[in-house]
Amino acid sequence: MDCIFCKIAKQEIPAKVAYEDDSTIAFFDLSPQAPVHILVIPKKHIMSLQDTEVADGNVLAHIMVEVIPQLAKKFNLADSGYRVVINTGDEGGQTVKHLHVHLLGGRSMQWPPG
Repeated sequence: MDCIFCKIAKQEIPAKVAYEDDSTIAFFDLSPQAPVHILVIPKKHIMSLQDTEVADGNVLAHIMVEVIPQLAKKFNLADSGYRVVINTGDEGGQTVKHLHVHLLGGRSMQWPPG
């Protein structure tokens, strides 16, 4: 499989890592859309949110309930606020076919996002 995010998770491609554990890795986006823009991915290859299975629930909960709040505190976003986004499919704006969660902060987020 030729997935850039899988290669980052396996440390085959360098990335500026913000967090890592056995199931998850978080790294800074190369094209940031906010002062803080971190991508959080499961190390297991899952193409999109649409392709998740019940067994993937633990890693997704871990990302949303543990990793993102921890990163928000670490990068001083917790008090001011931040945005969490999962793009799914082509029309949803997903450009890399590996499930990833965007953590964006450090500026006021506008609505609608685009």
